[in-house]
Amino acid sequence: MEAVILAAGKGVRLHPHTLTTPKPLLPVQGRPILDWLLAALPLQVERVIVVVNYLAEKIEAHLASRDGGRAWVTVKQTEPRGTGDALRCCREHLRGDRFLVLNGDDLYAPDDLAKLARYPAGVLAHPVDQPHLFGIVFSKADGSLERLEEKPSLTGTHLANIGAYLFPRSVFELPLQLSSRGEYEITDWLSQLAANQPVQVVRATFWHPIGNIEAWHAAEQITIPVVRPTS
Repeated sequence: MEAVILAAGKGVRLHPHTLTTPKPLLPVQGRPILDWLLAALPLQVERVIVVVNYLAEKIEAHLASRDGGRAWVTVKQTEPRGTGDALRCCREHLRGDRFLVLNGDDLYAPDDLAKLARYPAGVLAHPVDQPHLFGIVFSKADGSLERLEEKPSLTGTHLANIGAYLFPRSVFELPLQLSSRGEYEITDWLSQLAANQPVQVVRATFWHPIGNIEAWHAAEQITIPVVRPTS
């Protein structure tokens, strides 16, 4: 299995720190965000594709400096045209029938990603108390995805899409149109896929997005799940 990590963004909300350091390389508890992501990947992931653009050479140098580990390759997203376009750039580099896709600036639990990887298609979702700030996942009775709704006017606790997916290669056969934001959205592909086959909604036990300086600082104080020994 392969995994795609979306790491092309400029991290504007983390200025001035990201003026010289790409967001995936910002340190959290002594190690870059990217290293946390790589460590959280399921054991069956043998190869990683990292989508880069902003300060790409620094991400590539960091990957090259790591000892051992999985095979990796970087793919350049030449224009910032959205997450769907970033994934589409990987089409010719992916070899298998299904693959994980992760945001490059979020922290995930290894157990959650391992569970997601068991399904033919799926999306990781985490409870949030302010659904109007997130893309919200609605499930059918069988636990598969019914629909996504962006920042709905709801109250109470709901499940948010947290940017971790398991896609079959057939997703590339679905059309991708520009959204109202003028971008190609990975969630458009997710919604279309759910209309064609079951997409399992996997409830995550942990998620910490690092979208701004406050969230980055808060990450220093949390307990981040790590891979448990197998023996």
